[in-house]
Amino acid sequence: MKNSIKNFKHLPNFLIALALLALVSCTAKTQENSSETSSEAIPVKVMELKSGNYHASVYVSGQFTTDDETYLSFKTGGFVNTILVKEGDKVKKGQLLATLDLTEIKAQVNQAQLGFQKAERDYQRVINLHKDSVATLEQLQNSKTALDVARQQLNAAEFNLNYSEIRALNDGYILRKMVNPGQLVGPNNPVFQTNGAGKGNWLLKAGLSDKDWAEISIDDKAEISTDILKNEILNATVIRKSEGVDPFSGTFMVELKITNPENTSIASGLFGKAKISPNKSKQVWAIPYDALLDGNANIGYVFTTNDGIKATKTEVEIERIENNQILIKKGLENAKKLIISGSPYLTDNSTIKVIQ
Repeated sequence: MKNSIKNFKHLPNFLIALALLALVSCTAKTQENSSETSSEAIPVKVMELKSGNYHASVYVSGQFTTDDETYLSFKTGGFVNTILVKEGDKVKKGQLLATLDLTEIKAQVNQAQLGFQKAERDYQRVINLHKDSVATLEQLQNSKTALDVARQQLNAAEFNLNYSEIRALNDGYILRKMVNPGQLVGPNNPVFQTNGAGKGNWLLKAGLSDKDWAEISIDDKAEISTDILKNEILNATVIRKSEGVDPFSGTFMVELKITNPENTSIASGLFGKAKISPNKSKQVWAIPYDALLDGNANIGYVFTTNDGIKATKTEVEIERIENNQILIKKGLENAKKLIISGSPYLTDNSTIKVIQ
């Protein structure tokens, strides 16, 4: 009986020890679970997301020309007698460039002169007869009409004679020569292509896509470069945009007028490249190239986080890639931070740990 009482007295101490052992075991398990959770978090680096206004440059390429390219031709047809210039020659306004064989046209002028002289004699005779009441008023009027017709025919023949030669309309250059002496040409068939490059009215005509065409406006500034000018930059302004697609190239055309045309090293047909700076601006997010995953055309994916604990896979729309960064125009409106390192190890809703 005494032994039973003695064992009963030590029972509370035994229970206390058992409770302490259980508490220690639970604490260890909690720490172990916490450690496991911490080890599952993927370390990442993040950056703050801030949008900004961006002026997207448009890059085009094309050929140099002028705003006064002209095709010159003869008024009448015939055999070419002389060609006085060659391609690349510089010409002055009014300079004689080519002539026709005038045998036929001079014969036409002589014929018109003879017809006019006869009409004058007939008219004078009818006047005298009308005074003597021999010719009627109708005969006098008909004679006067015949004289007027003969005069107009002579004027037309002399006009054709004057335009049986080609003269330069302005100072400039011969770009192309289409015919040679002795060749038969018809009326209005092009003989020369000229421009007014001597006046420095240089343009760069370039084709661009519909997307780039929509970005630019009249009076936008541009910088033009070409291989022959090495490091020299030509300043230019957009002066014209096509209102329809070019049927031959399938692109929209734009014309850039050079504003510092004092350089005379340019030639028509030379290749040039231009950087156009539109006045329009866009709100975009600039992100590192490495932050983009699974890009396809203008759609891609990034990982973002708002709480620094969970990663969210976010679809974005790409504006363009420029200077080793990607410009995003849509998709990051509700995101606070972008994950820029560790993205390949993440999935949607992955647990993350932000590191410096």
